[in-house]
Amino acid sequence: MKLKDTAFTVRAERAILFRVMLSEDRNSSEEPLEELRRLAETAGANIVHTVVQNRVSIDPVYYIGKGKALELSKIAKEMDVDVLICDDDLTPAQVKNLEKTIDEKVIDRSELILDIFATRAKTFQAKLQVELAQLEYTKPRLKRMWTHLSRIEGGIGTRGPGEKQLEVDKRIVSKKIHDLRKKLHEIEKRQERLVASRKEFFTVSIVGYTNAGKSTLMNALTEINTFVEDKLFATLDTKTSVCKLENGKKFLVSDTVGFIKKLPHHLVSSFKATLEESRHADLLLHVVDTSSTAIHNQIEAVNTVLKELWCDKKPMIMVFNKIDAVKEDAVIPLLRSRYKDCVMISAKTHQGIEDLKRKIIEMLEKNFIDVELSCSVANGKLIAYLHEHAHIVSSRFDDERATFRLLMEDKLIHKLRMLEDGIQIKEK
Repeated sequence: MKLKDTAFTVRAERAILFRVMLSEDRNSSEEPLEELRRLAETAGANIVHTVVQNRVSIDPVYYIGKGKALELSKIAKEMDVDVLICDDDLTPAQVKNLEKTIDEKVIDRSELILDIFATRAKTFQAKLQVELAQLEYTKPRLKRMWTHLSRIEGGIGTRGPGEKQLEVDKRIVSKKIHDLRKKLHEIEKRQERLVASRKEFFTVSIVGYTNAGKSTLMNALTEINTFVEDKLFATLDTKTSVCKLENGKKFLVSDTVGFIKKLPHHLVSSFKATLEESRHADLLLHVVDTSSTAIHNQIEAVNTVLKELWCDKKPMIMVFNKIDAVKEDAVIPLLRSRYKDCVMISAKTHQGIEDLKRKIIEMLEKNFIDVELSCSVANGKLIAYLHEHAHIVSSRFDDERATFRLLMEDKLIHKLRMLEDGIQIKEK
C-alpha cells in the first residue's frame, strides 16, 4: 500500500465542522471548534459552516442525534458541501449512519490528522510510521471503508468504487501491519543505538504543542535552517544538531513532532522511534505558544503525552515562546507566577534566547561532580577530551604528569577511564 504524497484528501473541498459539547466541556474558554478549524485549514479545506450540539451524552447511533443529522443533511445540500468533519473519533457504525443520512462523506478527527500526516511525511521512517498508523486506524473500520484498501492506492479519507473482497482486504491489512511493525522495530533498535551513542553529550529535546514554535527555537539555538511553517504538524521527523555555547561547551538539541489534544493513541505508538529522543534526553524544553487563547489546555495535552512516553519525571524547563505576539499585558506576569523558573522568549526575534541558554547551562551543571584527575602530559587525546566535555577549574603541569580540578558529568567518568588506564580520578 502506497501513501498518497501529492495532495490532501480534503484539499479545496467545502467542509462543515461539527462536534458534540458535553456538560464538562462547556467550562472551557477555548473556541469549541478552533483547533479542528486549524487542522482542516492545514489540510486545505474550505470551511463553510460549523455546528456545535449541546448534549448530555453522545448518541451511540448518530453521535450528534438523528434530528441534528437530518438538519446537517439539509445544510450540506444548501451549501454544496463535499465533506463533514467531526471533532471526535466516530465509531464505524456512526460514520455509516451519518453518511447514509446526510449523503455526503463524513470523516473524524483521527482520519483528518492521519490525512495531514500522510502528506507531511518525507523520510522513509516517517512514511512507515504514518502508514502503520493509517492501517491500525483502518483495520477495525474495514466494513465501511474496504474501498480504500481494495484500490491499494490512496489513503485515509478517500472514497471509491473498490472491490467486494472484505476478507482479502483484512488479510492484506494484517500482513501489512505485521511487516511495517517489523521494519519499524528494526528502525527503533537503530534509533536506540544512535541515541545511546550520544550519551557522552548532554542532550536536550524540544517538545510542545504543534505550532508552538519548536522548529524556530531549534534554529535560534543551533543556527541551522530547520523547515518552519505556520501550520500544524510542519515537523514529523526528529532533527538533532549541536548548540555551541560561549564558554566552548556544547550540547545536542533535538526537535520532535508536535503534540496535540486528543492525539490518537496509535499515532503515539507508531511514532515511538521518532519520540525516542525525548525518552532518552537529559533535559526537556517544553515550548508553549504564549499568544494562544488555549494555553493551559495545550500545556495539559503535552503533559498527558509525556506521561504516556514515561517522560513526565524528566528535568524540564517551561519555555514560553511568541511573547512578541501577546496582546494582553497581564498574561506574562501571571505565567511567571504560576510556572517558577520558566523562560520567556521570542524564537522569531531571538529575544530571551541567551537567558534560555544560561538556564540550560544551570541544568547541565546540576549533573556535574567535582573531581581531581591526574594523567600523563603526553595524553593529548584525553586532555583535548577534558577541554571539550568538562569545566576545568584549575590545571597544573609537572614534568610527566598533568593534574586537573574538574567539574564534569558523572556519566563521563567511565568514559575517561577507557581513554587511558593510567589516569587517577578522585572525587572532591
